[in-house]
Amino acid sequence: MENIETIQECVFDHKIALIAISIIIVALWGIRKYIKGAMYNGKRRIDGKTAIITGGNTGIGKETAIDLAKRGAKVIIACRDMTRANAAADDIKRISGSKEIYVRHLDLASLKSVRTFAENIKRTEKRIDILLNNAGVMACPYGKTVDGFEMQFGVNHLGHFLLTNLLLDLIKKSAPSRIINVSSFAHVFTGPLDFDDIAKREKSYSEIRAYSQSKLCNILFTKQLASRLTGTGVTTYSLHPGSINTELARHMRVKVKFIMEALYFIITFFIKTPYEGAQTNIYCAVEESLDNETGKYYSDCAETTPTKTALDDGAAKKLWELSEKLVEL
Repeated sequence: MENIETIQECVFDHKIALIAISIIIVALWGIRKYIKGAMYNGKRRIDGKTAIITGGNTGIGKETAIDLAKRGAKVIIACRDMTRANAAADDIKRISGSKEIYVRHLDLASLKSVRTFAENIKRTEKRIDILLNNAGVMACPYGKTVDGFEMQFGVNHLGHFLLTNLLLDLIKKSAPSRIINVSSFAHVFTGPLDFDDIAKREKSYSEIRAYSQSKLCNILFTKQLASRLTGTGVTTYSLHPGSINTELARHMRVKVKFIMEALYFIITFFIKTPYEGAQTNIYCAVEESLDNETGKYYSDCAETTPTKTALDDGAAKKLWELSEKLVEL
C-alpha cells in the first residue's frame, strides 16, 4: 500500500513538473516572439532603383542589402574594410540572386574619405533612390576621428551628415526618394545636447552617454532634414532596429564583454538576429504607406514617439548649424 502511495506521489510530482516546464516553455516562446518584433511582409518591387547602404557588409546592413537586392534594386554597400566588404558582396549576390551589388570604400571617421566617396558616386551613378545611413560604432573607448572629433559623434552623426548633404542633389533628382537614419532607443538615456562639448568631449567622457547622444543626433538630423526637404519629393525616416546580435558592441568594456560572452546563449535568446533587426530598415526603405510621411521615428515597423528632447525643433536646427560649421559645408 505504501508503495502504491509512493508511486502515486511520484506520478503527481512528475505531472506538476511537466506542467511547470510547459508553462515556462510557453512563456519563453511568448517573450521571444515579442522580442523578435514585427516582420515586414510588404511585396513592393523596386526594380531600377539604386540603394546605398553604409555598413552594408555586416549585421542589419547586410540583411537589408539582401532584401533590397531581391526586390530588384541595384545595391551599393559603402564600407571601410574592403576585404570584408567584397566577401559580403559575394554573399549578397549568392543569397539574393542579383548581380547588381557593388562595393565602394567609405571611412566615416574621415571627412576626406566621405568627400571622395560622394565624388565617385556622383561621377558613376545617375540616381540614388534610397540612402540608408546604417553604419556606426557603439560605446567605444575615447578616441578621435581623423579630423579630431569624438569618435561616436564623428562616425554616427557627422560622417553621415556630410555624406547626405553631398549626395542631396542626386537624391533630389531621383525623387521620390528616401533617406533613412538608423538611430536607437538608446537616445532615451540622455538629456539635451551639450553643444559646447559634443564635438570633442574634452570635459568628460562616458561611452554610453556619447553613444546615446549620437543616436539622439540621428533623430534630430532626420527631423531637420525633413523640414528642409519639404516639397522636394525626398522623405526622411529615423528608426530603432532593436537590440541585436551584431558586431556593434565589439568596443564595450572588457568586463561587460566578458559577461556577455559568458552568457552568450542566454543573451542571444533575448535579442534580435540581424535578419529580425533589419525589418524596420526594410520597412522604411520600401513601404508604400510611408510615401507621404517624413521626419518621423519608427520601431518594429511602426511609427513611435521618441523622447521630448528628440522632438525639439530648436535643438535640431542648432545641431544642423553646428554640423555645417564642423564639416565646413
